[in-house]
Amino acid sequence: MSKTKSDQLYNLIKSLSKGEKRFFKLYAARLNNSSDKKFIKLFDAIEKQKEYSEDRILIKVKEIDPKQFSNLKAHLYYQLLKSLKLCNSSNLENIKITELLDYARILYNKCLYKECVKMIDKAKMVAIENDRSVLLMEILELEKLVIPKTLESRNEERVNRLIEATNTVAGSIKNINIFSNLALKLNAYYFHMGFSKSKADMKKVSDFFNSSLPVFDENNLSFQEKLYLYNSYVGYYFFIQDFTKGYKYANKWVELFELQPEMKRHKLEMYIKALNSLLAAQNKLYKYNEFVETRKQLIAIKRDKSLVLTENINLNLFKAIYVHEINRHFMLGEFKSGTRIVGALENELNKFIPKLDKHSVLLLYYKIACLYIGSGNNKVAIKWLNKIYNEKEIDLREDIYSFARILLLVCHFELGNDYLVESNIRSTYRYFTKKGVLSQYQKYILNFLRSLLIDTSERNIKDQFISLKKQMLSLEKNKFEKRTFIYFDIISWLESKIEGRSVQEIIKKKAALKIH
Repeated sequence: MSKTKSDQLYNLIKSLSKGEKRFFKLYAARLNNSSDKKFIKLFDAIEKQKEYSEDRILIKVKEIDPKQFSNLKAHLYYQLLKSLKLCNSSNLENIKITELLDYARILYNKCLYKECVKMIDKAKMVAIENDRSVLLMEILELEKLVIPKTLESRNEERVNRLIEATNTVAGSIKNINIFSNLALKLNAYYFHMGFSKSKADMKKVSDFFNSSLPVFDENNLSFQEKLYLYNSYVGYYFFIQDFTKGYKYANKWVELFELQPEMKRHKLEMYIKALNSLLAAQNKLYKYNEFVETRKQLIAIKRDKSLVLTENINLNLFKAIYVHEINRHFMLGEFKSGTRIVGALENELNKFIPKLDKHSVLLLYYKIACLYIGSGNNKVAIKWLNKIYNEKEIDLREDIYSFARILLLVCHFELGNDYLVESNIRSTYRYFTKKGVLSQYQKYILNFLRSLLIDTSERNIKDQFISLKKQMLSLEKNKFEKRTFIYFDIISWLESKIEGRSVQEIIKKKAALKIH
């Protein structure tokens, strides 16, 4: 087994809960041969390690032949997966349906056709209850094979129902594929670029989105079709920064679950995603009272005993709750109290970060850095911005990388690091020129910081702050330039320098007028 696969085995064992480890031991105890005893000893050895080391395992477990080690690791890996499948079969509907379908196939192959039909009916019932269209199609295909082999008085009626059901499910699967593919493609655009930054960006995405949508009657769509339709609409409107329409579809998405609350259990990850999207829209539109109530719904998931919280669900919940707690402080302009939350949760954050996708990590780093800038702690802000700056995968969220560079310049300027400001201006210019993403906003800030280094007289510095503020206010009227203020409220920062007040004081006063 390669190092990657060894890491996969180690990570899988470390991800097991106490209950899953106990179940595996019971499962493994039923296997009774020498090779199985070896893989149990291997499991025990890896489970006790804080860092994976094959050399230490081979020294400690003498029964393991180094030549057989690779095969033994592979055997253990797949036995663990089998154990987890059995352990979680009562909680995962897909496993239940697949199991019933497998039983039906076994009965069919044994020529026990009537028994097969009964098992198919059970599988269909579970698939329909849980809105599992793809699995339902598999069940219907097996039913097509078995029905001609059962001669009953109502066979013709059953055949007609089967044909109608197959056509309905096929249409549903087609729509689900189109809607989910749309959402996936929009996510890919967003993860790469961030929000649309030009007419060309907007036209490209609008043409793609509108030409890809099929003709449909929303009222006749299934739960799952609506689920992916609203997901794609939210992604589209967020990308083009129409947060009012994004809010409308995020609301519809959440309401879908309120109308069918039993689906929260079956589609929990999508329910969290719907709440997350609604919170994002409420945040952008300063709907603070609604935001607080929606956030309560999100937190309530952790306390709901009827829901199964897997590692994946816990990760999604932590990310959403943490990000929106930061957003809540942004909405109120309470940056200092926001940084206290970061400090209190930093250990937990560091535990989850290795499991998070790169996009979520970058977003968290950026939001945390902005909190510290808002609180006036530029030194700590630099620590978080450097985490972004030092990331190697720069083909992701070019907008965040770009604005992290701008904020680094602002922080170094605030700390009086003139040499670092000067050298960073040059490297930032090169970066923007290479990427071809130098906006008017970025040009103004870079030229402003460069001019400050040349003329350091107090009067001229204040005049330059006033001049830059006028330039920035003019950009707020530009549909595509104003998007840049989503990343950093440069105008409030300038006002703090001109008026001699803290950024937090200024933003807090503005927030009080905006929130509703």
